[in-house]
Amino acid sequence: MLLLDTCALLWLVGDLGRFPEAARTRIGLERGELFVSAISAFEIGVKYRKGKLELPREPGAWFEAALRLHGVRELTINSSLAASSTSLPALHADPCDRLIVATALLHGMTILTPDPLIAAYPGVQTAW
Repeated sequence: MLLLDTCALLWLVGDLGRFPEAARTRIGLERGELFVSAISAFEIGVKYRKGKLELPREPGAWFEAALRLHGVRELTINSSLAASSTSLPALHADPCDRLIVATALLHGMTILTPDPLIAAYPGVQTAW
């Protein structure tokens, strides 16, 4: 099971060539077992509203279509997951990335990410 961080989802949809060959291979092997945290929808919406991200449609509709098109399943955030993200070591200041880390730890998933701070969390498995 592979958990895509937000940039991995964006690149899966818009620029698969930005992935290293090993990451593209891993995505192919994990088809049907690709996941994304609901926090990625929030992060994409914020970037879009700030003008830091262009999308062909509104973020909510884009997110739903992207998941459907690529067979990616969404993992929700509940209070237990949110609380556990606050007890992680203070390696990453971004709360969205901390929620992605907590999601991976809870579900025993590998995170597809280029972010070295995510890879530095104890017990977290990453691929890139």
